Amino acid sequence: MMYRLLAINIDQTLLKSNGRLVKETKDAIQYVKDKGIYVTLVTGRNFYSAQKIARALKLDSFLVTHGGAFIASKMEQPLVVKRITEEKTFNIVQVLENFDCRVRVLHERFSIGNRLRGGNNLMSRAVFGANDPIIYPVQFVESLGDTLRDNPIAPPKIEVYPKDKDEVNTIYETIKKAFPSLEVHQHKNGKIDILPEGGTKLDGLLALGEILKISWKEMVYIGDDEDDIPLIEVAGLGVAMGNASPKVKQAANWITRSNDQLGVAYMIKEHFRKQQRLQFLKDLKV
Repeated sequence: MMYRLLAINIDQTLLKSNGRLVKETKDAIQYVKDKGIYVTLVTGRNFYSAQKIARALKLDSFLVTHGGAFIASKMEQPLVVKRITEEKTFNIVQVLENFDCRVRVLHERFSIGNRLRGGNNLMSRAVFGANDPIIYPVQFVESLGDTLRDNPIAPPKIEVYPKDKDEVNTIYETIKKAFPSLEVHQHKNGKIDILPEGGTKLDGLLALGEILKISWKEMVYIGDDEDDIPLIEVAGLGVAMGNASPKVKQAANWITRSNDQLGVAYMIKEHFRKQQRLQFLKDLKV
């Protein structure tokens, strides 16, 4: 099978555990680009953050960001945008304010979050850390509900960081029951993502493939988290990182090394060295 598109998750996949993007990975991405493969990033990060990494990789492709709800190569010209309505966003925040958690409403141009009294530094770094470039404004407010009442927002994504690990499942089940039309995902670290209907990573990647006229059978996807499983299962070649959970690995066709062992670079060199340049194959009418 000849593959035409390579899609890669960012955190704990493309980047090492310390958040660094290393030369070996950059070289591998250039190697596969030289073979005519379309390379994209699929991530829960905001567009600005993903674009910063794409530029370091010299990618000018469309990026699937905000968990799949915002696809663009340029902020001003999005290809696809899915949003949680203003009313639902306000209602979600009203529900979440009954729990001890930090809430982050992620618009494509900015984010707004609640101040959590007694919030620890570890949580603050997790929510508002190195993933946000300076050009992406981040604001804290005392009451997120009051702020949204006065200034409604229809975001592509909402993130929830429960302070108490024992409340994670309760918050997750409460949101799923109260808002059945939305996509809700719980990460292994306890973070909860709330996405609009049809705004998941899988929805985003398949929408991009349809626009580029690349079928899912012609895609390679590399990921590590459980929200990557649907993409790993549907792609022509689904790849799990060595640092992924057993559940993710079980869904994969191929398991590479961990992110700290340069698993993305290893997979690309091992697999794509066997594939000729697409233009060469086209010239041969293969």
